[in-house]
Amino acid sequence: MRGRNLLIAGIAVFLGLLAVYLANAYFTGMEERQEAIAEEQQLARIVVATQPMTFGQPLTDTTVRLANWPAESVPEGAFTSLEQAMMGGRVALRPIVPGEPILATKVSGDNGRASLASNLPEDMRAVSIPVNAVAGVGGFVRPGDVVDVMLTRMIPGQNQQQQDKMTTVVLENVLVLGMDQVADENATEPVVTATATLQVDMFGAQKLTLAREVGNLSLALRNVENQEVGATETVVANDLGGGGRYINRGTGAPATVLAAPSYSSPPRGATSAPRQARAPARPRGPTMSVVRGTNAETYSVETLRGN
Repeated sequence: MRGRNLLIAGIAVFLGLLAVYLANAYFTGMEERQEAIAEEQQLARIVVATQPMTFGQPLTDTTVRLANWPAESVPEGAFTSLEQAMMGGRVALRPIVPGEPILATKVSGDNGRASLASNLPEDMRAVSIPVNAVAGVGGFVRPGDVVDVMLTRMIPGQNQQQQDKMTTVVLENVLVLGMDQVADENATEPVVTATATLQVDMFGAQKLTLAREVGNLSLALRNVENQEVGATETVVANDLGGGGRYINRGTGAPATVLAAPSYSSPPRGATSAPRQARAPARPRGPTMSVVRGTNAETYSVETLRGN
């Protein structure tokens, strides 16, 4: 009985070893056949993703594999071996879809550190600006979105009042790198944050740094497919409507202003002093409004005194 059990155990071990040998031979032969096909069809072997990868996910045997790729169209920065791709514990810096080539620009260095600096293109900078629920579009701005940056500040000049403000577009078509400490482009849930990190060039970084000090910044979310940028207009309080009316401080009654004040800013690089915004003359004493058709005019009325 004992000899029979030993015989069965020996047969089982033999069959197991045989299965391992056959499997190894099969996969080795398949790999050799794939390489032969690649050579015949002028294909290259590059590393691609086997499953969706998110920011910070490591490259392992289960997340990447070798695949045939036309030799004439191998992307720049592609890895040609699994050892090269996984060396040093590389991680994904951007979302990668299954079948997409693993490129050096989409993964970290061989230290495995998923840093924001590694994700910045050459000659670009990352600058953070303060935002809130309103300035950040209610939390719907997420990493990977494209925004315009607007600045609201007081109009330069003398004797400004609270309503003497203007809004200008500081930068257009700016990529959002992160909101607070979140840099994952797959994050889709709206979250109210305190800071937004934007990708800009050096001049844009200088403009944002100055804009933070002179006024309030707001973000305008735009369609990522809309790459158009162009001349924008400065908006002042008179552009909000209301017919250019103001409160007469002498009588407390509203009066119509014939000409709205105009504001101008010097062109970039100009050395002349900025033009002061001049407020319109307001009537003193009693006034009378006369309407002719659609035109209204205001006249000062002198008080008649008896002799």
